[in-house]
Amino acid sequence: MGELIMSAPMAGLTSKSRITEEDVAMLRHEVFGDGVVTRGEAEALFALDATAKDKCREWPEFFVEAVTDYIVHQEKPAGYISQDNADWLVRTISRDGMVDSRTELELLVHVLEAAKSSPSRLCVYALEQVAHAVIDGKGPLMLGGALVPGLIAKAEVELLRRILHAHGGDGNIAITRAEAEVLLRINERTAQANNDPSWNDLFVKAIANFVMCSAGYEAPTRDVALRQENFLDHADPQIGGFFSRMVSGGLAGIIEAYRSPDDVETEWEARNRAAEALARRAETIDAGEAKWLVEHIGSNRPLYENERALLTLIKHASPEIHPALKPLLDKVA
Repeated sequence: MGELIMSAPMAGLTSKSRITEEDVAMLRHEVFGDGVVTRGEAEALFALDATAKDKCREWPEFFVEAVTDYIVHQEKPAGYISQDNADWLVRTISRDGMVDSRTELELLVHVLEAAKSSPSRLCVYALEQVAHAVIDGKGPLMLGGALVPGLIAKAEVELLRRILHAHGGDGNIAITRAEAEVLLRINERTAQANNDPSWNDLFVKAIANFVMCSAGYEAPTRDVALRQENFLDHADPQIGGFFSRMVSGGLAGIIEAYRSPDDVETEWEARNRAAEALARRAETIDAGEAKWLVEHIGSNRPLYENERALLTLIKHASPEIHPALKPLLDKVA
């Protein structure tokens, strides 16, 4: 990070082990007084966050607000996180590739939510923090509660949902392969646990979004694609009962959110006949995505229930199935 340059009032706090409400009021005036939060000020706040062991309840909100302001709003165009600022944030909050405080994890998610657009790597990094917590019981979990390694609870699912929603702005509608890979890794490592039912809902909808967009479907916004339906609040926690209802009752609703390439406006098709051929080709899940799915789902083991629901959805939704996927889809009715 190099040598920190702090104002005298800020530097005076470095020897204190406690940051008080009065200190935060002073810092707010120092940092926001000129309307510009600089990288130097942001780095100074990180240093204070690390050195002061006892911080008042006003600190986290101020810290998150100030650093977010620097990363999201100070560079032009405002709202677009540069690759340089994304790299700086990851470098500053990482210890061995992991975030180690709840405040920094909240900062990471808040930055994604505040930005109009952010590099994909930043979203994947945030998802990986939840994966560390879920799979290994390591790292902070900002929503509290005891971490149980190998199990995904409602708090973690909602955090994943927040991160995925946040990255949906400015055209990032489809779930990316890198995001999908983190979700598949979480699923693989928690499949035998008594996970919260909301995980199955998010997993199926997110991976279906990735696959159907790869197959040429027009994607709904991430907010629509990942929305948790009310019926899940009352779902039987037993995974089998949950999925029998989802597949029989909820499948049509998920598919309905996507528009087939055949549904594009006729006027547009008339202007560009080449698009018709492209749309027909796009209906097929291509060889790359088919191979990727086969490698990640049900290889050398029985299908998990949520994978079965996912494949059932794909089977119903995609008009043409790549031959490489057929053996996998034959496993579901």
